[in-house]
Amino acid sequence: MLVVVAALLSTSCNRLTFVKPDATRKGFDRVAPEVAVGENRRSRETVEARQHLQLAQSKLMQGDYVAAEREARQALKRDPASVDANTLIAVAKERGGDTKGAGPYYQRAVELAPDRGATLNNYGTWLCASARQAESLAWFDRALADPTYGSPSVALANAGACADQAGQGIRADRDLRRAVTMDPDNVVALSALAERELRAGRAFEARAFSERRLAAGPADARSLQLASQIEEKLGDKAAADKYVQRLRAEFPTARGSGIGEEGKQ
Repeated sequence: MLVVVAALLSTSCNRLTFVKPDATRKGFDRVAPEVAVGENRRSRETVEARQHLQLAQSKLMQGDYVAAEREARQALKRDPASVDANTLIAVAKERGGDTKGAGPYYQRAVELAPDRGATLNNYGTWLCASARQAESLAWFDRALADPTYGSPSVALANAGACADQAGQGIRADRDLRRAVTMDPDNVVALSALAERELRAGRAFEARAFSERRLAAGPADARSLQLASQIEEKLGDKAAADKYVQRLRAEFPTARGSGIGEEGKQ
């Protein structure tokens, strides 16, 4: 699982784009200059856009993706150049299952903020999830080139996981290890490293990364499947069975038992 920057969802909506009035506009003589009217209208629209973005973010966190998209569209209507509104629409669409429909909004956000690390990471993540792994790597590089980007370990982990999927093992290992050096609890990097070590036949190393991943954050179905596969490889059937039991209890609809070939998706 790749990460669309969580920090963006918690902070970027506070970095709204304020529309400045065009001081070059001219008109007939009047008591109140036209630009003042424009400023009032734009100020009102900016405030309304912020309010809709805050509602969109709240709905997104509640898992109401339809409402989140609706509110983000209202914000976009008031501020067509809003990076945050485009991003929230994209995230709401993607989490609601419309990955393809999210793409144009991630792309538009990049066009509006071509140097913002979080936005570039999000577009790269979408490309990777859309089976365009090799293409995504350049966008992660651009994200990492942003000196103000506050979450470089996220982009590195995503880049490493995508490089692994693209068959670029050297880059995958480099980026994933850099990610865990910067953030020892990065679940994306730890999961990908556990997968790589198991494929390479280094089950003990895979177990170490798997255990770190499970300690770093809530388990998902794949992390439990992987843990059971690792223990099966090491010959510890009791440990493998314990992970299978967790998988069935916590993710009853997950495919596979988590043991051997049956646990592979």
